[in-house]
Amino acid sequence: MKTLELKIPPAVVFLFCIGLLWLLDSYLPQLFHLSVSKWIIRPLLALGVLTGIAGVIQFAVKSTSVNPHKPEHASFLITSGVYRLSRNPMYLGMLFILLAAVLKFGHPIGFIVLPLYVLYMNRFQIIPEEEAMEKKFGEEYRKYRRNVRRWL
Repeated sequence: MKTLELKIPPAVVFLFCIGLLWLLDSYLPQLFHLSVSKWIIRPLLALGVLTGIAGVIQFAVKSTSVNPHKPEHASFLITSGVYRLSRNPMYLGMLFILLAAVLKFGHPIGFIVLPLYVLYMNRFQIIPEEEAMEKKFGEEYRKYRRNVRRWL
């Protein structure tokens, strides 16, 4: 399965999951519909967007590569700001947005997409990135990994 590692951009995986949520909501019959207030959905959506943007901004400030296909091109290990809370705030932001979408669409089966997203991202994106970071930054990265969780 090595062929999928770092091959599909995380944004494409995210959009696929959004599309899957829409398909589930549109075409699967529902026994019941989740009814969640917009006052829960909107802040969750905002949290996702802000978390992801904060991660991107920190990469830009440090002038390091944000390319998910070439983690070995990173020139700086970012461990401050949002990266003190999560090693993957951009992917975490996408997860928050997916959760907001599940709640917005209201189809309970949509909750299946969330762990599938996490499992896929861990296996085919995050683990290969972590291996590249450990190879590039050595003990500095291992220490960071011990102190900061992968997701939250």
